[in-house]
Amino acid sequence: MPPVSLATLRKGARAVVVDVRDDAQSLGDEAQSTVSRRLLELGFVPGEALEVVEEIWPGADPMAIRLGNTTFALRRREALAVMVEPQAARDGT
Repeated sequence: MPPVSLATLRKGARAVVVDVRDDAQSLGDEAQSTVSRRLLELGFVPGEALEVVEEIWPGADPMAIRLGNTTFALRRREALAVMVEPQAARDGT
């Protein structure tokens, strides 16, 4: 399956980080924000497994992401920068 943006995943989805795009325009930040750099510093690095554990209602924004033993709240526009490879659901989950 080709990589997709983390922002497209829904609650319960599991994935592995493939890349963090450094594209300020896609983040809605023409001022060259440090969002991509901060995501990398937080641990959104290639090969790291993650899970979408919650979406806030209404609008599913922000979303709660479990990365290792830590849970982060990310806005969908921030999650757009994180490219992931979705993992198949495990049996019994």
